Amino acid sequence: MSTLDADIQAVASLKEQGGSSWDAINPESAARMRAQNKFKTGLDIAKYTADIMRADMAAFDKDKTKYTQSLGCWHGFIGQQKMISIKKHFNGKTDRRYLYLSGWMVAALRSAFGPLPDQSMHEKTVVADLVRELYTFLRQADARELGGLFRALDAAREAGNKAEEAKIQDQIDNHVTHVVPIVADIDAGFGNAEATYLMAKQMIEAGACCLQIENQVADEKQCGHQDGKVTVPHADFHNKLRALRYAFLELGVDNGVIVARTDSEGAGLTKEIAVVKERGDQGDIYNSFLDVEEIDVADMAEGDVCFNRDGKLVRPKRLPSGLYQFRQGTGHERCVFDCIEAINAGADLLWIETAVPTVHEIKGMMDDVRKVHPDAKLVYNNSPSFNWTLNFRQQAYDAMVEAGEDVSAYDRTALMSAEYDDTALAATADERIRTFQADTAREANVFHHLITLPTYHTAALSTDNLAKEYFGEQGMLGYVAGVQRKEIRQGIACVKHQNMSGSDMGDDHKEYYAGELALKAGGAKNTSNQFN
Repeated sequence: MSTLDADIQAVASLKEQGGSSWDAINPESAARMRAQNKFKTGLDIAKYTADIMRADMAAFDKDKTKYTQSLGCWHGFIGQQKMISIKKHFNGKTDRRYLYLSGWMVAALRSAFGPLPDQSMHEKTVVADLVRELYTFLRQADARELGGLFRALDAAREAGNKAEEAKIQDQIDNHVTHVVPIVADIDAGFGNAEATYLMAKQMIEAGACCLQIENQVADEKQCGHQDGKVTVPHADFHNKLRALRYAFLELGVDNGVIVARTDSEGAGLTKEIAVVKERGDQGDIYNSFLDVEEIDVADMAEGDVCFNRDGKLVRPKRLPSGLYQFRQGTGHERCVFDCIEAINAGADLLWIETAVPTVHEIKGMMDDVRKVHPDAKLVYNNSPSFNWTLNFRQQAYDAMVEAGEDVSAYDRTALMSAEYDDTALAATADERIRTFQADTAREANVFHHLITLPTYHTAALSTDNLAKEYFGEQGMLGYVAGVQRKEIRQGIACVKHQNMSGSDMGDDHKEYYAGELALKAGGAKNTSNQFN
């Protein structure tokens, strides 16, 4: 018996108990509404998607081709359209394809203050609000798709087409939800460990099964691709990792996933000298990376901060801001140390921000981490902050030089130029870009690949193209040829925007409530019929 049939029987039983007051209630209609609202709460979603992520992580451990991917989405509609497209293009499946919630895009696009830099200045609650909004739109996509199947089922029944009816019923019984895991950015926790816990609870209750947190100072947080990043000692960061775990456990999401991000590769500053209890402990190792100078007590100036290292008095270099400086060239070591200790503290996945997308650099750090934790898996930001074309053309150029090939036709500093687009070097670079995710999954154990803010850029690009044509000589043809004609021919669902907004579902409900008396919007005079 299908879930739908079971619900029909359950509602029929309730109707029988309810007596005449339930006469107008159709058990099948109620069962259909239940099917269209599979997930009743955000916690239902968080538990369901956490199980998906855990299963995907286990599958990746056995087969490195089974890495996962996501795109950052800054609005529920964007996330919804992404998942509708994925189902359309990949045989109705969503396997290993997630959503990413970018703190950068929350700051730039969702704050009541208006566009802000990625420095945790926006309202904390807008992050959980976006998680909730994304899942609202994904659940609506389920309801819309199932509604279409129910209407097709009714048509097959009316036509007496048993084969078609069975086919559609099978699609209903085995419907694949648009609801997938979200990797959600909680920045540096928006305050101390208690603030992190409270914010995590809001995000989990909204549906987040995976929280990504970074080891920067909460009130000094910078985008991972900006300068001026300030990290915190491991004890401070690990308190927040534990706060996330307790939030998951309190809410019953026992499989919740924590991503620990280290910004140490590009961060040269710390706000604190770590507490040391004994030689070689976490704090001692953290402090060993500080840029210090050995001094005598007589050399100490008023207000100097100094400490004992191996029986010698040393003074860490301190900036006018009060921040302490790490030694140059220690980024790799600090990243490895951060990653090992984060897993020891309970993180499930790691995130290393790098200056450029280079397979060997990522592999080098992960090789060192995996000497201690062989199954350590990475989440990697395929960031739009990288100039992918220039970086990979320069990598291809350097490989040619190393191989002794003639590079006289190329200017390494100008490889972004379109004049190189049809060259062998450009083709090699593009192939490296194409296989980058598969290569790093295999070589560096990257489980999840994401692009933080691609839909920010696609919105800007498509709007620019439309504005240029519509307000120029093309006029209305700029919209028709550039947008609508492509929507129709590519089968973009929202070409029927009334249907996408829920008009047909509203008609279904009106019919449930009022029967033949229902005043429906989807009649013969609905102009959307032009797109049938």
